[in-house]
Amino acid sequence: MDHCALFLDFDGTLVDIVERPEAVAIDPALPPILTCLQEQLNGALAIISGRPITFLDRAFAPCRFDSAGLHGLEHRIGDKIFLCDPNDHPDLRDMVRRLQDAVLSKPGLLIEDKGCSVALHWRLAPHEKDFARATAQAAVEALGAQYRIQYGKAVAEIAPSGAGKGSIIEQFLQQSPYRGRRPVFVGDDLTDENGFKVVNIRGGLSVRVGAGETVAAQRVGTPSDLRHLLSVWARTGTLSFDGR
Repeated sequence: MDHCALFLDFDGTLVDIVERPEAVAIDPALPPILTCLQEQLNGALAIISGRPITFLDRAFAPCRFDSAGLHGLEHRIGDKIFLCDPNDHPDLRDMVRRLQDAVLSKPGLLIEDKGCSVALHWRLAPHEKDFARATAQAAVEALGAQYRIQYGKAVAEIAPSGAGKGSIIEQFLQQSPYRGRRPVFVGDDLTDENGFKVVNIRGGLSVRVGAGETVAAQRVGTPSDLRHLLSVWARTGTLSFDGR
């Protein structure tokens, strides 16, 4: 196991997708399993998420893991941390307010303000999908080339153009304790696909949770299935998957 580096998405991967982002719940057995894997990997375990690092720390407390938040806009390895400052994105801050106004008359549409990015959710109002996508697209076009839009499960997120799970995994792999290890990345959504591509190129193992077209080499059915698999990895001290 000490030759691998494990990267794990959060929503839809470690935890089940919920209608409201703030309502997510963590299986109490999960943090101890991840802590065990972290120790077996000599620290080379990281959560790679669209959530802010502060949220991830609260969710896993008192356990603490290396993390990349906001699709890589912020990250922490050991005691070294880089956080994104919302004040560096005044145009985006203004756009958040405009988006909040735009959905006032659309019950069920949710604006998730992450500080340095913003997500528009339509899970509670699937009939508003076209409106939501068009609104998000118009917003990113107004912001210009410094920002991009990425789609996920019933969500459109606007983030700085440099954000991406593939690029942050590459950064982790250049630093200790991840350097020189075979990457293993588990995710569930469109936002994880560029992470899968990076891992595949590096000869690692990419795993998709759930259905959907993917470049991932392997697949598990649900977050519950993954949590069971992680417990097996922790118990056996190996990151094997179908004999690999």
